Order: sequence, then C-alpha cells, then structure tokens
Amino acid sequence: MHSAATLRPQRDAAPRPPAYAPAPLDPVLFTAVAALIGVGLVMVFSASSATAYAQHGDIAYYLKRQLLWLGVGLAAAYACYRIDYRRLRALAPYFLVAAIVGLALVFVPHVGLGVNGGRRWIGAGSVSLEPSEFAKLALVIYLAAVLSAKGERITSLARGLFPLCVPVAIMAVLVLREPDMGTASLLLFIALALFFAAGARLVHLAAVILAMVPFAALTVLASPYRRARIFAFLDPWKDPLNTGFHIVQSLLALGSGGLFGVGLGASRAKFFYLPEQYTDFIFSVLGEELGLIGTLAVIVLFITLAYRSIRIALAAPDRFGFFLAIGCAAMITIQAFVNIGVVSSSWPVTGVPLPFISFGGSSLVVSLVAVALIANVGRHRRITRS
Repeated sequence: MHSAATLRPQRDAAPRPPAYAPAPLDPVLFTAVAALIGVGLVMVFSASSATAYAQHGDIAYYLKRQLLWLGVGLAAAYACYRIDYRRLRALAPYFLVAAIVGLALVFVPHVGLGVNGGRRWIGAGSVSLEPSEFAKLALVIYLAAVLSAKGERITSLARGLFPLCVPVAIMAVLVLREPDMGTASLLLFIALALFFAAGARLVHLAAVILAMVPFAALTVLASPYRRARIFAFLDPWKDPLNTGFHIVQSLLALGSGGLFGVGLGASRAKFFYLPEQYTDFIFSVLGEELGLIGTLAVIVLFITLAYRSIRIALAAPDRFGFFLAIGCAAMITIQAFVNIGVVSSSWPVTGVPLPFISFGGSSLVVSLVAVALIANVGRHRRITRS
C-alpha cells in the first residue's frame, strides 16, 4: 500500500507555454506569518519583561535582541525568496555535511557553549547560534533533493528508505548527545513526514518506527532526568515542586487565563513562577494573558500556514519544489504543535521553541527562511494571465 501517492508529482513537470505568468506571493501565507511574528514580538516583550529588568535593568532587553534577529531573518528570507530554489538541489549534500559539522562543533572546547548542563550552541560572548535549528532546514533540503530523484524507488526498503534513514540517524544521535531529545525527535518526525509524502509504504514506515522504539526506551531509561520528565508527564501533580514543576505552573497559567485572559501584560506566571517563560513556555503566558481565544487564534494561524503550504506544494512545477515546500511546512507546524502539546501537558516536556513566537534568534531566522522557501516554490508555479 502506498501513502500519499496521489498527492506527489509523478515526474518533473514540463515547462509551461509562454501564455502563463509567474504567480505572485501568496497573500494568505504572508498574512498568517506576519500575524505570528507580530504576536511573537508582543509576547516576547510581555513574557520577558520581569526577567529582563531583574537581570539587565531593561524591560525591553529581550525584545530588542529579538528585533535584531528579526532583521537578520528578514534579510535572509528575502534572499532565499529571490533566488531560484532549484539551485539548492545541487547544494543539498553540502548543506547536510555543513549541518553535521555544526552539530559536532558544539562538543569542541572553546567553540561549543555549555548552558544548564547542555552543549547546544556555538559562538562567543553574547553572540551564539544553535546548529540544531539549522540542521532541521539542511535535512529538509537534502531529503527533498534525494526524494525528488528516487521516484518509485522509495517503495523499496533496502534501496529507497533505508539509505535515507542513515543521515537522519547520524544527525539525531548528535543532537541527542547535546542533550536535546526534543529536537532529535523533530528531525525524525520531519523525515517521516517527507517519506510519507514521497509514497513510502506504510508497512516500511511502521517498521522504521518500531525499530526506533527500543533505542528511544533505552535512551529515556538510561537518563535520570529523562525518566523524571516521562513520570512528570504521566502525573505532574505527584511532585509539583520538583519534576512536575514546569507542567504544573504551565497548566496553572493556562487555566487562570479563562476564555478571554487576564489582559495583555498582566500575567502573574511570568514573575518567576513559570520557568522558560519567554522561550519554551511562552504559549503558557500567551494563554494566561489572552485566554482561550488567543491560543485558538495562534493555532488557527499555524493551521493556515500548513494549509497554504500544502496548496503551494501541490502546484509546484517539479518534484523538488513539492518536497521542499512540504518539508519546510512540516518543520514549522510539527514543532509548533509539539511545543503546544508540551505546555498543555499533552506531550512529554521537550525543549523546543514555538516558531515565530518564542524568543530565540536561530529559531526565528530558520523559520523565516523556511517560509521564504515555501513562498519561493509558490512564486515559480504558474497562473494563467487574465
């Protein structure tokens, strides 16, 4: 049985006749992303103000840094939108190698930066990058390039699917050693989404997932803090002041928001009750201040982004464009719903930011570039002149 076989292009589309003109920027996609960025800036300022004042004496400290990264991200996104996305196909192996090297550099003394017992960043002083964020995008480009060339061979486990699992496994293991189980799992989810879109057999995908279960179980059981996170997910109220603290405080923040919220800027959880309140758990502050209405609005924006991206992918002029748009959309939306699942106690605690909304330069830049690549594919689709 083939999955998604009717969705993917069967071969690179032939050039359209001159009676067709390039398509404009998708206005719905642009509006959804602009709204998410706007919400993100407002919430970064609100959620970080107390910590920023306590640590730096400036309530807008983190907002200013986020605006700086937004400028970098917009510049990078514009460049990626203007180039011909098909040029990336030949560069895909180099992106993959660069991503793996970047993931390895975090373990090099004086290059990798250690924070809170983990080594996830490279850089110096106040300037740092998170290679795992860029590794997700590199993986999408690489898999899009390879899948566009494989065709029906993806239905073969030995010749199609298994060789693609090797680079995914290498990157996931490196990220897991940082340790960052959340991003490692995202790499696997993104790869599975692309394999599914390419038409891999469901039985083969199930076999890959089952093969990962023992390794995942051993990884969790071998680490005391990972075991504690799983137990906290199952029953956070059993130890609300220790292992379940993050989830309990997140649920209290979300619950106190009610339908319409306590008001923008009026969160109590951000005053050192909720850890990581302007990064991984910013959605909790958003729910407290803007209520259920605000959280549903953000979810609708992510669903809209995913829907428009799929529409663009289906209209792509070639297989590479199809997989590139699908992969970028999967990267953003899967991460968004994993983050929302964590803060709502629907998913075990993993340290992944909410795209466009959480504070973090690497995440914001990569998310903007991913959307630019989706829009780039859409720009090359053809529409009839009126």
